[in-house]
Amino acid sequence: MRPSAHATRQLRHRSTPIVATICALAVVLAGVAAYGWHIGWFAKSASNGDTTTPQTSQTSALPRTGVPSPKKNDPAAQAQRAVSAMTLEERVGQLVMVPLFAGSDPSSLASTIADEHIGSAILIGNWNTGADTVKTATAQLQGYAPAGDRLIIATDQEGGQVQHLTGTGFDTMPSAVEQGTMSADALRQSAGTWGSQLAAAGINVDLAPVLGTVVGDRASNAPIGALDRDFGLDAAGNAEHGIAVIEGLRDAQVGAAVKHYPGLGAVSGNTDFTTEGILDTTTTLDGAEAGAFDQAITKADPAMVMMSLATYQSIDPNNPAVFSSTIIDGHIRNALKYTGVVISDSMSAEALSSYDVSQLGVKLVEAGGDMSCIGQTDYVKPIVDGLNGRAKSDPAFASKVTAAATRVMTLKIKMGLA
Repeated sequence: MRPSAHATRQLRHRSTPIVATICALAVVLAGVAAYGWHIGWFAKSASNGDTTTPQTSQTSALPRTGVPSPKKNDPAAQAQRAVSAMTLEERVGQLVMVPLFAGSDPSSLASTIADEHIGSAILIGNWNTGADTVKTATAQLQGYAPAGDRLIIATDQEGGQVQHLTGTGFDTMPSAVEQGTMSADALRQSAGTWGSQLAAAGINVDLAPVLGTVVGDRASNAPIGALDRDFGLDAAGNAEHGIAVIEGLRDAQVGAAVKHYPGLGAVSGNTDFTTEGILDTTTTLDGAEAGAFDQAITKADPAMVMMSLATYQSIDPNNPAVFSSTIIDGHIRNALKYTGVVISDSMSAEALSSYDVSQLGVKLVEAGGDMSCIGQTDYVKPIVDGLNGRAKSDPAFASKVTAAATRVMTLKIKMGLA
């Protein structure tokens, strides 16, 4: 639903018709101004690079960098008030995205969403029976969430070999490489069409576009090049086309998630399926490959930034990007001033198989991230419990949870979900 309208008071004293008219007009204009902030996030043009996201600040209540500072009744202020009224468990729930697989009954997630206060879901698998099936499932999922705090519902709708929703109501999307042959204007228009189809089916975030730049032999780059998931261009071209997709989706009031920061174009292994070949030895934060992401982030302000599960030797050799405070807190939050949602790639991927499942969400939040995207149902409870356990025993970590939940709620309010 839309952000709450400002309540109006009845005039309890006598006044002239002119005074009454002026007062009523002032109330209306105040409401329009607040609502316009929400609409502006969807309507923002990539051509001028402006951002409607509030600048970061550090406060005693929310000391983390990357937390929007409140300004009267803008989404950041509304989010801080909403989060302050939540229990710790409710805040933790905002930081988890649970999977619903094709063919599964949405009711299988009813107790998880309600009992664990889950704030987001992702549709995974081959949903090939058309938009009506998806719409029914998303509506059922939303029914398990509180009326004033609806779910972010995402899917991977990139095109080509990665299009989870197909059938009547969904266009067959070309691969990203084919999208790269289109002009930016044409791609934005097409992305708007694809986004409108998602929105009509109840999807409000598309985990796309991929902004990795393949730097070697495409066939040897299993996660991106071999699957034609990139735009097939140099870093500057990839950024331009990524911005077109972000803005096209926004035209349809669907959020985008650029992925997989800072890029999977220089590894050989697919992090979903292996722990081998996922060390990137060439990418740097000041290089062109990461720069493609940075340009899209600063110019188009995507709803989310998805973190890679690979490790980057020249940036942080001790942690995969998803757990790297150097990359998330140091670069994305502080250098780029990005105050949106930082989400993980699938926490149940093979690349993270050596980690204690209960600590996956903890490590993301510690690094400055927000939302754990989970691709395996039995990972949900351990990740939620791990976050709750750490937050209850560590006030500093609880503050990071609060900051992360505030970023998620800010996004929800901007999108009209809360």
